[in-house]
Parts: sequence; C-alpha cells; structure tokens
Amino acid sequence: MNDATEDQDLCLYTDGASRGNPGPAGAGVVVVSRNGRTIAEKSVFLGKATNNMAEYQALVIGLRELGRFLPKRLTIRMDSELIVKQLNGAYRVRNKDLLPMYLEAKDLIGKFGIHVEVVHVPREQNQHADRLANLAIDSH
Repeated sequence: MNDATEDQDLCLYTDGASRGNPGPAGAGVVVVSRNGRTIAEKSVFLGKATNNMAEYQALVIGLRELGRFLPKRLTIRMDSELIVKQLNGAYRVRNKDLLPMYLEAKDLIGKFGIHVEVVHVPREQNQHADRLANLAIDSH
C-alpha cells in the first residue's frame, strides 16, 4: 500500500479475539481514511492469550502500523469497553499482564504528537477488524 494518503484524518479499528480465554488468539487491524477508504489492514496470529491481552496487542500492532502514515487527526475505534475506558483514564489498569501493553499503547499514542480520540463502538461497527482477528486464529 502507498504510505502517502490524500487524507491524514485517519481512523484505526482494532480487535483481538481469543478462543478459550486464554487460548489461541488473533489480532485484526484496519486503517481507514476519512472518506472511508481502507488504506491498510493486518491479521496477526498471537499464540495463546486472553481476550483482553489480544485486544491490547491488536491496538499496539495497529498503532505501529499507523506510524508510517503520520496522521494529523486520529480516532481509534474498538469494541472493548474495558480498554477504551482504561485508555481514556476512566478505569485503572489493575491486571499486571495488561499493564505493559497499556503503557506501550499510551507511549505510541503520545509519539504521534496529536490529540487522539479513543472511542468504544458496538461490535457491529467493528466487523472488519473482528473478521481479520478470527482469520488469524483460523489460519493456525
């Protein structure tokens, strides 16, 4: 994909899936321009993880992917209410296994040097990333 986009107002959709919780896990990432064009997508098998770990790993993978686009505005959309509330400061991260991933995500967000909005969306609005996360599990 071309790293230069006509529109640097981007939306990142991420989703993590785990079968067994913990169990085989996958991450799905979709980067969409303001006009709705998919400019990047990624499906990654994560090995054994809990669902929340998979959600955070998907977010970190997505934020790394975004690094090559240099967004001027960014909205992150996830169907994990827990992680959205943790990122927005409404909940503390109490799980010691999630804390390093939370800190990495916050660090990556901070490196963009822009205001980043993190929004909870219903699962129905995150189907593309969900499909990619499950595809990663199915492929292993």
